[in-house]
Amino acid sequence: MANGKQSTTKRMKMAERAQKLMEIHFPNMPASWIWHRKTNDGYTTVPRTLPIVMQAIDVQTKGQPAGHTLFCLWARSPDHPVITIENPATFASEAGFIGERAVDTWRRRMKRLRELWFIQTKPGPSGEFHYVLLVNPNSALEWMRSAGFVQDGLYARFIDRVIEVGAYGEIEAVRSLWQEQEAAKKAAAAATTTAVQLTP
Repeated sequence: MANGKQSTTKRMKMAERAQKLMEIHFPNMPASWIWHRKTNDGYTTVPRTLPIVMQAIDVQTKGQPAGHTLFCLWARSPDHPVITIENPATFASEAGFIGERAVDTWRRRMKRLRELWFIQTKPGPSGEFHYVLLVNPNSALEWMRSAGFVQDGLYARFIDRVIEVGAYGEIEAVRSLWQEQEAAKKAAAAATTTAVQLTP
C-alpha cells in the first residue's frame, strides 16, 4: 500500500512540475490545443512501459511487426482488459493494414501477440478474436525474457523503466507465480510417483 501512495505522490509531483514548466515555457498556448484526460473525452489508461514493450515485440516479429497492433488494442480498451471486437476490419485499418488481405494480415499479427502472451482470446460471432483479454505487458515481456526472446540491452532499458514508474513489484509477482506453479507441478509429480509405487 505504501508503494502505491509513493507512486501517486510521485506522479502528482511530476504533474505539478510539468504544469510549472508549461506556465514558464508555453504560457500563451490556447486551451483548445491542449489534451488533458480530465477535461477531454476519448481516453484510456496505458502502461508507461508500452513503447519499450512494442519494440521488443517488433524485434521478435521481424517481417510481421506486431507492436503497433498491440497499441491499437490498448487504444480501443474501455479502461478494462477485455475488448469485444465486433468488426475486425476496423481494427485492421487502425493498425495500418489496407487492401483485400488487411484482415488476414491483422489476424496473423494477433496470433503472434497471443503466442507471445500479450493477449488471450476467445472466439465469437466475428471470428477467432471476438473476445480479447489484454495481458499485463510487463508480465508478458518478462515471460519473453524467460523464453530467451528479449536481448540484454532492451531488457535492461525495460527494467530501468519499470523501476522508474514504480512497477517492479509486477515483475516480482509474476516470478513468484511461476515459482509457485513449478512447486505445485513437482508436488503433483511426486504424489503420482508415490501412488504408483504403492499400487500392488
